[in-house]
Amino acid sequence: MPVAPRPLGNVQDMGTALREVRRVAERTPPSRERFIDLLRAVSIVAVVLGHWLVTVVGHDDHGELIGRSALPDLPWAHPLTWVVQVMPVFFFVGGYANAVSLDAERRRGGTATEWLIKRSGRLIPPTTALVLVMGGGALAAGLFDAAPARVRTVVWLASIPLWFLVVYLIVVALTPPMYALHRRYGLAVPPVLVLLVAAGDVARLLGHDFWGGGNFLFGWLAVHQMGFAWRDGLLPARPRVAVPLLLAGIGALLLLTLAGPYPISMINVPGERLHNMSPPSLALLAVATAQLGVALLLRDRAERWLRRTRRWTAVVAVNSVIMTVFLWHISAAILLTGVLHVAGVLPTPEAGSAAWLAWRIPLLVMCGVVLTLLVAIFGPIEVRGAQRPRRLSLPTPAGLARMASGEGFRPWLAVAAFAGVAFALLTNSLWPSTAPTVSGMPAVALITYLACAALLRLLRSTPPAAQTEPRPTPHARPPSRLV
Repeated sequence: MPVAPRPLGNVQDMGTALREVRRVAERTPPSRERFIDLLRAVSIVAVVLGHWLVTVVGHDDHGELIGRSALPDLPWAHPLTWVVQVMPVFFFVGGYANAVSLDAERRRGGTATEWLIKRSGRLIPPTTALVLVMGGGALAAGLFDAAPARVRTVVWLASIPLWFLVVYLIVVALTPPMYALHRRYGLAVPPVLVLLVAAGDVARLLGHDFWGGGNFLFGWLAVHQMGFAWRDGLLPARPRVAVPLLLAGIGALLLLTLAGPYPISMINVPGERLHNMSPPSLALLAVATAQLGVALLLRDRAERWLRRTRRWTAVVAVNSVIMTVFLWHISAAILLTGVLHVAGVLPTPEAGSAAWLAWRIPLLVMCGVVLTLLVAIFGPIEVRGAQRPRRLSLPTPAGLARMASGEGFRPWLAVAAFAGVAFALLTNSLWPSTAPTVSGMPAVALITYLACAALLRLLRSTPPAAQTEPRPTPHARPPSRLV
């Protein structure tokens, strides 16, 4: 019962991709859990719309554009984040999808290494496109004497979605061992991770933020594990399971935010003593618990709703380019803002004012148009990334090719490449947003990323040695051995 959309054929443009999407949608097996695909699409679209809605754009004393979050000026909107903070839904869906695809790989005789390499095909190619465009744009801006610090700021803003990818890449790499723990201990694993999150929160409250950094991993792993539980039937879509989860999540959330030390907003607000999102806190896990309860309550009704061909086709279409939508949505807002600024028609109303609220509607429409154009350009890269790429036409050193296919080196190369990509993206996120760089990204981050992305491309295009060794026919004489 696959969850990720089936690979679309030899897609060369968006028109072909759309035709392939409809074909895949019409051939979806009845056993597919369509609601999972809908949740993935809804969670990413909600993140995109949320970022566009809460952004305030203005000018500094020098007339330069600046952007920030509107949440500090909108305390009335903080409770709304309990609904619109849907990143837990994405990690929950990721756990379900990763469990399904890992089981499917093993049924085909594959290994955890091959599964990890194949998963990189959906995540890395669209990310590489964004990295190359940002780097190329920064180099081009330098040729026109643009201020390096300003260029770095633009690249840093455009790369904001990459911080999330750092965590998700690590969670994906840890899926095989975490799924093994789930198969052995089941629902006993998430409470242990929740306790680790609680310990991290205590450390942060005591002023030891470093020791709370582990919550980036423990918090999202806890949500990811619940996706395993749904997939394996430990969380049936029944009111006797869903209602207690919903009530427990809401009750814990009210207790932690109204009587406890946690802020009400589930999205980071500058100036708050404790953040709920980065890293995840107990309050965010309470939201995740309530959202899981809601998802279980809606599951059967949503499955019936998605049986309509047009509805399901739309969900398949969005999921086929979901990474592209997520990665480019900040860039779409930057491009639109830049064009309006140059044209002298960029509104800069005060956050929370009637004019600012009214500007949200046309802003969403125009950002949506720009993002649609970017998806039309870069979406096919993501679609093609789900397929096994052809062998590299460039010459590859024989030793490296043997290592890429050898059972001894292949797992280590895959893990090292994932770690290198995560390191590069994290380095870019932590690098000061105004520190001048030639390519808009720190050189060490850009070089490491491109090298590790190329290594993953080599691994995807090189089958393991076990698949390339010739097998003797049933009546063939086994080869003689030299003693």
